[in-house]
Order: sequence, then structure tokens, then C-alpha cells
Amino acid sequence: MSIFEAIDSKILEEIVQHLKSSTCYLDTLPTSFFKSVLNCLEADLLEVVNASLLSGTFPNSLKTAVVKPLLKKSNLDNTILSNYRPISNLPFIGKIIEKVVFNQLNKYLNSNGYLDNFQSGFRLHHSTETALIKIINDIRLNSDSGKISVLVLLDLSDAFDTVDHNILLERLENWVGLSGMVLKWFRSYLEGRGYYVSVGEHKSKWTSMTCGVPQGSILAPLLFSLYMLPLSQIMRKNQIAYHSYADDTQIYLALSPNDYSPIDSLSQCIDEINSWMCQNFLQLNKEKTEVIAFGNKIEVFKVNAYLDSRGQTTKNQVRNLGVILETDLSFSSHVKAVTKSAYYHLKNIARIRCFVSSQDLEKLVNAFITSRVDYCNGLLTGLPKKTIRQLQLIQNAAARILTRTRKSEHITPVLRSLHWLPVTFRIDFKVLLLVYKSLNDLGPKYIADMFTEYKPNRTLRSLGSSQLEKPRVHTKQGESAFSYYAARSWNQLPEEIRCAKTLVTFKSRLKTHLFSCAFVE
Repeated sequence: MSIFEAIDSKILEEIVQHLKSSTCYLDTLPTSFFKSVLNCLEADLLEVVNASLLSGTFPNSLKTAVVKPLLKKSNLDNTILSNYRPISNLPFIGKIIEKVVFNQLNKYLNSNGYLDNFQSGFRLHHSTETALIKIINDIRLNSDSGKISVLVLLDLSDAFDTVDHNILLERLENWVGLSGMVLKWFRSYLEGRGYYVSVGEHKSKWTSMTCGVPQGSILAPLLFSLYMLPLSQIMRKNQIAYHSYADDTQIYLALSPNDYSPIDSLSQCIDEINSWMCQNFLQLNKEKTEVIAFGNKIEVFKVNAYLDSRGQTTKNQVRNLGVILETDLSFSSHVKAVTKSAYYHLKNIARIRCFVSSQDLEKLVNAFITSRVDYCNGLLTGLPKKTIRQLQLIQNAAARILTRTRKSEHITPVLRSLHWLPVTFRIDFKVLLLVYKSLNDLGPKYIADMFTEYKPNRTLRSLGSSQLEKPRVHTKQGESAFSYYAARSWNQLPEEIRCAKTLVTFKSRLKTHLFSCAFVE
């Protein structure tokens, strides 16, 4: 890729309207007002954007960031600097140019397959949930085969801030194939950047930024992913499975009972990763790196003892991408944490429900309650009913607050009136939606690779009905694996739903089907 393509006014307008309306201190006009008068500014703005793309130069006036320190939590001591999170704000026009570059670069990377298949950070159709589904599915299938899985969560210290610009440009040129005006633009984009800190009416001196990808920018996550491309070779060389979400890297492997030799490969892999990090100006935080084993309790105890003897301290539960994992994958601690947080917010919402409209109250419930119950619910497949019931009670309580329904009244008509699927069916909806997307190139490749289309040995009516092969499993852990649960649930759908030609049609038919199953008279 040696040149950028100039854009037209239609693309520019679409990009501007879809960007967040956050305003930087350096912006001449508030972003919301800027969007409303875009028609008057469109010609000049289009000239600025295309001039930047075609000349290979990023404007110097847009390279300064305003950093505002905010307390991570309101109850923390405001005299301790480590309790603050630096929030970086960049000029809005600079973000417009970045978004144009991001779209063209991302299209080039995807069409040529340069991105790591197991990097899910900030990519279309990828998420923390799809990353966790892949990892947990592998672990459950290992447990079904009688093996122990060891998962290592690697923690990097300030990873985005220590990226070396020269190494990053070398990655862009030699690993990705950028050249000419495109490479010149990225060199201009990285050089000469700076920032100053703003607190109230006070601000610090301007300071140059000699390393790191610009915090708060649109291109930063993608550039960091490209910077980390060589890391995957270390895991492949040591035959260690891995998955990344931005700077959160997870490596894992399976152990047969009483055969701990692969742990030597794991230790060697971690040492090589640490060495690679040092060479690339990144720091692996060994104190925050966590190790956990999954599987049979007796075997897990033995593996933990062996790992402890090798200097790897193990834990019984860890927080991974916002989900609490335990050695038995019961998700009881995760559900308990969600329940505690949800009831806290429900209590606060109940206090103010007399002062807000029904529409605003529904927004609060969706923002603070439904989002928590639905987060990564695709992982909860195959869990006992008593575990799912805890989440259902949260939904019931939210519905009662929203509709001002008494506890003595039956909840089913209330959920039906709100058009809310019960939690069990919300999980099924998420799973089936992910299956459809994966089978139609709207999901990650690693999810699509879990499924095999059913092909009978002879011509049958089931041929061409979009059915899936069910993986062979022997235990409850195997039946709880996403690939097994999803294939079984998918095959139980009526053929007219499975064979829907568009995502909109599939969603509509699926929701109608699940509602008819959930609220049977």
C-alpha cells in the first residue's frame, strides 16, 4: 500500500456524523455545533483531509493532546498521583483524518490477511466475548478429554506509552507492506507530537512525546496490534495456544494427567516473551501476571503444586476481560459479582424513579442493569438453572421497578409487556446470533472454525438445511462447551430460521421463535 485514496463529500459526511461528539479544549468550535454546520464547512474540510492524505503529511497543529487527570474511583485519595487516570483529548479535525486513514488501512489489512487471527482487540465483528468464548471452549473440551488446562494472563505495564516509533515504522514497512506516501504519512503522524496537562484553569508546559502511540486517538489500538505482530511467532514456535485483546495477552496449554513436561515449554515461552518485550521497549509485569489451572480438582491440585515449585504462583480464580473465572468454570463468583453490582444500581434507580420519566428510567435500567446481565452471557451456556436464576431475579426486579409492579404479582406478563426475553432465552439468542454471523462471514474466523457443516453420507432431505455437526463429548464440561451447545441449539431451530438470507430477517424470525418458546400460554 503506497498511496491513500482521496475521499468525496459523501464519505466525509458519513465519517463526521458517526464520530463521537466529544470536544477537545483545543477545538475552535464545539463538536456538536461543528456537526450541525458541516454543510458550510464541508468544502474546506474536504480539502484539508485530502491534502493530508495525498501529501503524506499530518498537520502539526493537530498533534497536541490535552491530558486531564481523573480519579479512577471517587473514594480514592486525591493526593496520591497513582490514583489518577490520564485522559487524553485530541482535536476533532485530527480524528476525522485518522478515521479516513483507519478505514483505508483496515480494508487493506483485512483483504491481505495481515492481522493476527487471534487478536480480537478493536476489530470489526470481534469482542471480549468472542475472545473469551474461544478460550473457554478450548478449556472445556480439554476437560472433557480428561486433560488439565493451564491459563496464563500476561500483564503489560503502560504498553501503549512505550511503543518505539522507529520499530513501529519498521513493522509497518516490512511486516505490513506500507510504502511511499502512506509510510511518509505515518512517519509525519508519529513525529513532533506533544501534550500538556490541564487541571481547571491551570495547565503545564508543552512536552514532546518521543515514544508511544497517541492515547485517545483512533489509530492507536490498530497501530499497537501491528507493533505486536511478531509476538505470535513465539507462541507458535513453542506450540502454546494464545489469544490477545489489545495489550491483554493470554497463553494456555493442555496437560495430560501426570505428564507435566509441557510446563517446561510454557516457562520457556514466558521467558522468550519477556526477552522480546525488553527488546521492543515493553515491560512484562510479572507481579500482575496470573496463572490458573482448570479441570479435575485432584489433578489441578497436583498441577498447582508443580507450578508453585517452578516459581509460578497459581490462583483459584482470576478476572479475565471483565469476567471472573474459577478452576471449575462454574461462574458462581462472576454471577455473584454481577448480582451485587446490579442490585446496588437498582437500589439507586428505585430511589429516583419518582423524579424521572418512564423513558429515562428505561434508559437507566438498560445502561446499568441489562448491560451487566448480558455482558459475555454467551459464556454461561450449560450452567445449572440455580445459577441462571440469580440473574433472572435481577431482571425481574428491574422489570418491577420499571413498571411499578408489586412483588406479589406474576412476573411473566410484565416481561412480556416489556418485550424482554428471560435470561435463559437471552443467552440462547446471543449464542444463535453468533453462530449465524460466523457462518455468514460476519464473525471471527476462530468462532467459524468451531463449527462443521453436517454432510450426510447419502442424499437426504437434511442436505442443504444448514445443520451443524455436533462435536462428540462425554462429560457435562463437554456439553457446556460453546461449540457443542451452539451446534445442538442451532439444529433445533426450524429450517426457515436457519436458512434466513439476511441478518435482519434472521434476528426477527429468531426473536419471534424464542418469544413463542418463552411465553407459552
